[in-house]
Amino acid sequence: MIGTMIFQCIRDATLEEMEAAGLIGYFTMHSKGVYPANPDGVPFTASYIACTGDPIADIVEDMAAEQKARATYEHLIALTDDMAIIDPLRFLREREIVHFQRFGECLEILQSM
Repeated sequence: MIGTMIFQCIRDATLEEMEAAGLIGYFTMHSKGVYPANPDGVPFTASYIACTGDPIADIVEDMAAEQKARATYEHLIALTDDMAIIDPLRFLREREIVHFQRFGECLEILQSM
């Protein structure tokens, strides 16, 4: 969903606008295609995914990831006044909150064992 929103924001941008936005390097490599990378252009890699094999440690890691995603969506919402972007971001933010709550329920179950 985020990739689609990014595409919606840049699909009609001129080369000059892409350059002014600091996206000329991205454009050079990917045109206006959506490529999973962080804001600094570092590509996504599975090495960001943590797994220890310890259920409690892994659930807590998952809970932290949900909170980081929620915070990121809040930051993105603050950057725009475009409701076509804000509405899906609000949905994604709420989804992260629910995921965090469900992981918290799993953590309680694991801790009671």
